Amino acid sequence: MRFTKSKKLFRQASALLPGGVNSPVRAFRAVGGNPVFIKSAKGSRLYDVDGNSYIDYVLSWGPMVVGHSHPKVVAALKKAVENGTSFGAPTPLEITLAEMVLSAYPSIEKVRMVNSGTEATMSAIRAARGFTGRDRIIKFEGCYHGHADGLLVKAGSGATTFGVPDSPGVPKSYAKNTITVPFNDVKAVKNVIEKDWKSIACVIVEPVVGNIGCVLPKPGFLENLRKLTRKYGIVLIFDEVMTGFRVAYGGAQAAFGIKPDLTCLGKVIGGGLPVGAYGGKKEIMSMIAPEGPVYQAGTLSGNPLAMTAGIETLKILSKGGAYEKLLGRSAELEEALKDAAKRAGAVVKFYRAGSMFCTYFTGKEVVDYETAKLADTKKFASFFARMLSNGINLAPSQFEAGFMSLAHSRRDIDETARAAYDSFRRV
Repeated sequence: MRFTKSKKLFRQASALLPGGVNSPVRAFRAVGGNPVFIKSAKGSRLYDVDGNSYIDYVLSWGPMVVGHSHPKVVAALKKAVENGTSFGAPTPLEITLAEMVLSAYPSIEKVRMVNSGTEATMSAIRAARGFTGRDRIIKFEGCYHGHADGLLVKAGSGATTFGVPDSPGVPKSYAKNTITVPFNDVKAVKNVIEKDWKSIACVIVEPVVGNIGCVLPKPGFLENLRKLTRKYGIVLIFDEVMTGFRVAYGGAQAAFGIKPDLTCLGKVIGGGLPVGAYGGKKEIMSMIAPEGPVYQAGTLSGNPLAMTAGIETLKILSKGGAYEKLLGRSAELEEALKDAAKRAGAVVKFYRAGSMFCTYFTGKEVVDYETAKLADTKKFASFFARMLSNGINLAPSQFEAGFMSLAHSRRDIDETARAAYDSFRRV
């Protein structure tokens, strides 16, 4: 493959944008080389400015679950654009999408539309604090909940880490209200809660961790979180920005049978357009302005284009057989990649939750942030480069999940398996 135009564009972008990109992981720093600039996408494929074609397993970091440029979504958007792109006023579309979200998630009794996953998690935590009258929160090592100040907190080597900012610009005084514990460690959570429950407003968790690859909860972990938070009057927040409509139609909470107090959703409910949402129990959501005193607002919240794309996406996903196909193809990809690695003699661990997955270059089980970090990032970088040259687009980091869509075919899986065998063998 040739990347002449992409390299030229990256040089131009580097003079205009920090690091040449508008989001850090796009810069390929973790895998080396230059980022590929995309011209268009259709179905399961991306097409770059140099004319190269890729089977895409990034899918705009998850939300393109029905595939890129789905004809029904595109047609609805074209019609919506003719009516106007933004009104800053209520529209019937907001009601329709809200009803669809509430139908899919029984734990959500009221929902507020926002513009991103970061807005959703930030606002949900504010609601939890307003509802409980408490200030501190518990999050888990390796769980990413957006770039709000209180959530950019570094995980330490001990059982818990109290308030260490993970980024310059985050005040230490603010970060002290965030308590970090290891994922899948019920004992650590219990110790913190029993000691400090009167000051803890909420526990926020990715039920399947998608920002250190794909880490599944151990049996009983989520159930125990629910029991502990209910016992001490702590709000349990499921960050389903990644898992929502991916692990199951009703998200991870449906797959694992857990009912959180608040749920955060991301761009999948907007068909990939800028959107997010948070919702949950009426008594908590009634705290949100103008119904209650907890302030949160957004000029573009409920944007008619995002609502339109979301409605069409959920219509497609809610049809009978959609998830049987999506999860069936995901299982086929899992078996194909495992077989390719075995035949090539590669030492890897593969994990999958619904239609999200990750291949770790390690022989040890990955259960949390510390074990994920044992993966060989140099081997992954080599694997990534080889896969890209074979026309397979993966996330440019060992610590990011991959995704399947309804548009991926068995032919795509076969082509991916051949590329993976070649790449594993060379690594």
